[in-house]
Amino acid sequence: MSILNIMWAGGSAFSSVQKVHQQILSHAVCRAPITTWLLQGRSQESEPAVEWNLSSARLKGRHLWKLLMPWMRARFQKALPDDLEVVLLDGVGVARVMLPVLKHLPHVRAVVVFHGVTRMRRADQKLFAQFPAAQLTLAAVSQTLAHSIERFLQRPVTVLRSAFDPVAFRAAALSRAQARARLGLPLEGSPVLGAVGRLVDGKGFGCLLDAFAAVSVDQPDARLVIIGEGDARPALEARIAQLGLQDKVSLPGHLPDAATLYRAFDWVAIPSTQEGLGLILQEAVMAGVPVLTSELAVFREQLADAGWYAPSDDAQAWGRLMERAFATSVEGVLEAQSRALAPEQAWKDFSETSQRLFSCR
Repeated sequence: MSILNIMWAGGSAFSSVQKVHQQILSHAVCRAPITTWLLQGRSQESEPAVEWNLSSARLKGRHLWKLLMPWMRARFQKALPDDLEVVLLDGVGVARVMLPVLKHLPHVRAVVVFHGVTRMRRADQKLFAQFPAAQLTLAAVSQTLAHSIERFLQRPVTVLRSAFDPVAFRAAALSRAQARARLGLPLEGSPVLGAVGRLVDGKGFGCLLDAFAAVSVDQPDARLVIIGEGDARPALEARIAQLGLQDKVSLPGHLPDAATLYRAFDWVAIPSTQEGLGLILQEAVMAGVPVLTSELAVFREQLADAGWYAPSDDAQAWGRLMERAFATSVEGVLEAQSRALAPEQAWKDFSETSQRLFSCR
């Protein structure tokens, strides 16, 4: 028996999705050999993979590439391991590419994991309906996302809320002093707001900058650090300069050790306009740092009344939330958020569900 993990893309922009798949596969009961395919992008040195280097247009069958889809799928089928039993598919994009291949292999089980808000098509209903429940399992990283997909596809979706081993995660986290030194921040005297994520429009970092600019008038020592990389960097840098925040806001880029740095921050902001789950929320709270989040159902699902929320893309509301946070002692907030998140129980549930998905059959 072998397991095949097929990802849409590699690289730092997709590291959170890759991390989730690694966590899922670490619970495979059979301990079968695992091979990873990357349809796009490059693999990390620590995570070797087969790189297909295919363009989005080719994978989606756009224009003339549509004529070559049967040939591409034949290549995929020929490359499958002979003893393949289970395939883990990264969302609907990979499912659209690979399920037509697996339709001819009834002995191979497929597990599709949905990581974020997905734009489904009528053709997807027809595609997924071709598979019996015994061959195809759908899973989503939050209850909110699972309900949405269930309603559209009219088939069960397992809730696989991504989680991390809290003991191992906390042990790897740097101390406040170490993390601040790593980021070049003063050890004391400056309230620091952190954010982590790809620099793309959907993460809401432009709104965060506008809100922080207003707050920094009365909090001149406050600092904002946004860890991540992406296409929105030029626009964010221009906005930082326009607001005169060059000495108060830093964009250190993608940091491979970002998950160890949360204790550098007093609060972590997650101003996303949409999220599948928001792993940053879990990581921050486990590290001992409370979070400010957008008013999204997926965040309320995890924090309920312990969350501190502001509407997406509302800079004034985010500014008020920041002011309140900087004036509040974090201990009580963190205790309430930790209790709501229940990381130990979340890890137990995640482990058991992953084991069921990849049990020997």
